[in-house]
Amino acid sequence: MIRLALLIALLASLLLSGCGESEPEDLAAAQPIEAGDSCHVCGMLIEEFPGPKGEAFLDSQGEALKFCSTMDLFAFLKQPENETRLSHAYVHDIGVTPWGEPSDEAFIRAEEAWYVVGHDRRGAMGHTLASFAEQADAEIFRKAHGGELVAYEEIDLDLLGRLGRGELGGDGDEGMEDMPGHD
Repeated sequence: MIRLALLIALLASLLLSGCGESEPEDLAAAQPIEAGDSCHVCGMLIEEFPGPKGEAFLDSQGEALKFCSTMDLFAFLKQPENETRLSHAYVHDIGVTPWGEPSDEAFIRAEEAWYVVGHDRRGAMGHTLASFAEQADAEIFRKAHGGELVAYEEIDLDLLGRLGRGELGGDGDEGMEDMPGHD
């Protein structure tokens, strides 16, 4: 009788311990940037520009919204009507891929990345956020190209506005030679 009571108590505790915990959601993987893909915000062809790109998945949708720069990605994500719908997002890890042509193999979760803002490199829309999987890589980039190190949680519309207006530094044209119309 005691063993039966212990068995019932053990089974009950196992069942109750599972309450409130859900299985981790399977997140859609980053999708390749293909020829002809255009930015969800500005409509520019993504492959034609340097710098880290982004992808976002909203409301468990299967298709990625693709962005020509991390600046456009965050300008979209930080809009109130989009923030609550975000499932997850990806950015390129510039610590392991070239600035001029980021590889699809270098996508990382945006929420886990470190960012350098106000640096001297340019993306599709000019000022952009350089994204890194490792804080140490972000620091190396910051020392070489200037700017400030920020975490995902620190990115808001105010920061993006200051970055877009050039108030965070990084006024050089390095990286612009990769853009159409720049020598």
